[in-house]
Amino acid sequence: MARRKLGRFRHNAATHNVIERGKELYTSIKGRWNEVYFKNTNPIVLELACGKGEYTVGLGSRFPELNFIGIDIKGDRIARGSARAEELGLKNVAFLRTGIQYLDEFFEENEVSEIWLVHPDPQPRDKEEKRRLTNSTFLELYKRYLKNGGIYHLKTDSEFLFDYSLEVMKTDPEFEILDYTKDLYNSPLKEGHFEIVTHYERFFTDKGADINYLKARLHKKETA
Repeated sequence: MARRKLGRFRHNAATHNVIERGKELYTSIKGRWNEVYFKNTNPIVLELACGKGEYTVGLGSRFPELNFIGIDIKGDRIARGSARAEELGLKNVAFLRTGIQYLDEFFEENEVSEIWLVHPDPQPRDKEEKRRLTNSTFLELYKRYLKNGGIYHLKTDSEFLFDYSLEVMKTDPEFEILDYTKDLYNSPLKEGHFEIVTHYERFFTDKGADINYLKARLHKKETA
């Protein structure tokens, strides 16, 4: 296992589509993703805590007119998404190895058009609330980078996290909840997921778990 991980770390160091500490773009990419990396003006979509990047790669292959960035701190995970994107020849896919709390270092305000948060760790204990990626602190972070009218998606097998996240979202005057369901695969909203199923999700749905989904639009307050 350790040897396999080392191989993935070597992959990340050598490949163009993984941006991580030690590479020049790691400290210079902020606000310049379209100009420097993608070399186009297409909208940018983030998959936060992307794991193996199933959504990043899946959406990237379906929507060549959009740019996708998968973000995760685990290098051995994003190496798999990176390798798959290379196999498919996807030039509109990149991976950024960093913690979600450090997005300030990599994105300017209004640089992102859409965010996907797919099966994040629910952090169920009370003392873990500050680490939940759907708490009000993280929502404020996402709102900086999302453009006005940008879309936010949450997909989770955790009913606890979904109920918590829905209540947090309802108290935020800048987010409009467009749709939500507690049973995605028996809902018309299923079509908007393009049959992309993560390894983690398949493990839990095979055990009978329902999948929760929320979609919201950002309406930024006007500043004086």
